[in-house]
Amino acid sequence: MPPKSLSRSATKRKVEDRDTDTDDAESQPTSSKLTKKPKKTGTLDSLPHNGQPTNKTLPVNIEFEKPDEGTLRIATWNVCGLAASMRKGFKYYVEAEDADILVLTETKVNDIPADPALKSRYPHQYWSISDKKTYAGTAILSKVKPLHVDYKLPGHPNPKGRILTLEFENAYLIGTYVVNAGQELKTMDAKKEWQTHFEAYIRELDKKKPVIWTGDLNVAPTEKEDDPERPQFVDVWRKLHPDLQHYTYWSYRFQSREKGNGWRLDMFVLSTKLVDRVKKCEIRDEIYGASDHVPLIMDIENIL
Repeated sequence: MPPKSLSRSATKRKVEDRDTDTDDAESQPTSSKLTKKPKKTGTLDSLPHNGQPTNKTLPVNIEFEKPDEGTLRIATWNVCGLAASMRKGFKYYVEAEDADILVLTETKVNDIPADPALKSRYPHQYWSISDKKTYAGTAILSKVKPLHVDYKLPGHPNPKGRILTLEFENAYLIGTYVVNAGQELKTMDAKKEWQTHFEAYIRELDKKKPVIWTGDLNVAPTEKEDDPERPQFVDVWRKLHPDLQHYTYWSYRFQSREKGNGWRLDMFVLSTKLVDRVKKCEIRDEIYGASDHVPLIMDIENIL
């Protein structure tokens, strides 16, 4: 069984003076944007209606408070193409967060990446890769070794690149990049097929052990109050932040970030029996620019 607490060597994680080379002109940092961390406070004229920052590149200094002893930090991030994200500062967030488990979605990788630094941080890596080149893709990188890993969604004809399930002694962790309904709902039938199989799957798992489900769920809840909770599972971020209208995704188009027009697509959904063990669930809303999504983290008692 994994240890009840994971060692933490510092009170904060901090990264400074990064290399800003990139081949994407839109994401090229400027000194005026990167001299300090974007502030979450300001006048109504300087921030969108919901108060989230509007920076377009990663801040120069990234630092987070460490989790409490005896807790596990899980992070999820839709990187919108791992190769592109790495050119725009991916590693600086990963180093600063130092999550115990990192769930990546929309990796778009064709092969398992060979990154020694990532491998040394996360010795247990699992990559679900789509048959279609540079498409979809889900990964779970972990400091804790699972008992079993499953790449399938029972009953679904081809879930490759969209789901991973790690079984631990006391819980399941599911990472997903859920099918998008597409423009004009052209792939809605595929999404409905996914939902039918996935709902049956997660409920069956929950009968055996409690479930942590995370990733890009590709569904946008209402801004302030989500649909009524289903009996077995809880949207943890919404439960802890019932009045906030915060997002995890902003389109690069139409000045969506500046205007505060986003969607909360990335979530942690937990079995009800785990909810009281959650210590924190936060959107890393300043970590924008390496992807059009920002990470979401959850600190929970180490129940694995």
